[in-house]
Amino acid sequence: MAVGSKKAVYAALFGNLGVAISKFVAALFTGSAAMWAEAYHSASDTFNQVLLLFGMKTSVKAASYQHQFGYGRDLFFWSFIVATMLFGISGILSLENGASSLLHGNYKIENVQISYIILVIAFGFEANALRIALKQFTKGIRGRGEKITPSSMINEFKESKDTVILTVIVEDSAALLGIAIAAIGIFLSDMTGNSVYDGIASLLIGSILMFFAFFLAKENRGLIIGESITAREYRRIVKSINDIPEVNRVITMRTMHLGLDDILIGVQVNLIDNLDTDKIEVVTDIVEQKIMEIIPKANREHIFVEIERERIK
Repeated sequence: MAVGSKKAVYAALFGNLGVAISKFVAALFTGSAAMWAEAYHSASDTFNQVLLLFGMKTSVKAASYQHQFGYGRDLFFWSFIVATMLFGISGILSLENGASSLLHGNYKIENVQISYIILVIAFGFEANALRIALKQFTKGIRGRGEKITPSSMINEFKESKDTVILTVIVEDSAALLGIAIAAIGIFLSDMTGNSVYDGIASLLIGSILMFFAFFLAKENRGLIIGESITAREYRRIVKSINDIPEVNRVITMRTMHLGLDDILIGVQVNLIDNLDTDKIEVVTDIVEQKIMEIIPKANREHIFVEIERERIK
């Protein structure tokens, strides 16, 4: 597990813990529905980071007879649970709180200055956590020699299997957006004396959380089911194997992520005629080496090469 991923999670954990406590205090003193929504959000995010750390720990357990390919996909499971927690706790509570505040009529938000101070502090913590996560996230782009552009970041986001970093980025992005909405809602309610803006802000925060939660759950679902390597990696591997002089062609290749740093790869290769057993073994080793050059994090024990030789007509 990458050290950078853990660093991003710890940064988000301690930031969210302090922010959650501050938001609950501000919510109690102000009575703002939007501030309560933000408090629920940060509390949920804090617990989510704990679950991610737990998933990171269990996913590196040694393989057993019952789980012969290891526990790498356990991280995908816990990332999926985090997404549903984000939906089940933060989103639902924020929507319920906003709807309740609108149904119970107008109310006055007290001590709005406290809300502004807490939201500014929270924005700083969340922005720093997002900065750390993005720094780790863009390493893959730089590693391929590409420039950091919106297009390259979108592609990396689609192809990345690091559910930890993706979760932290999504959570922190949702948090920053939620803080901005809460601030606007509280400000408008304070200026107009109408609490409806505060209630609407809580509803919007809940809706945003549910949207991001659904997106995260969908991404993790694909990995839990079994997701292949990227199309770019697939093409590079096929080309690299086809360039081996003794290889006629790659017949089939099947891949599946068993974890963040573990990939199951099965490839069937057609070889030229008149190769003895020793030479076939050498070619098999070369095929495995070519795969490892393109995907250095792959576990060589989980690379299976099946050789097929041309039949003499």
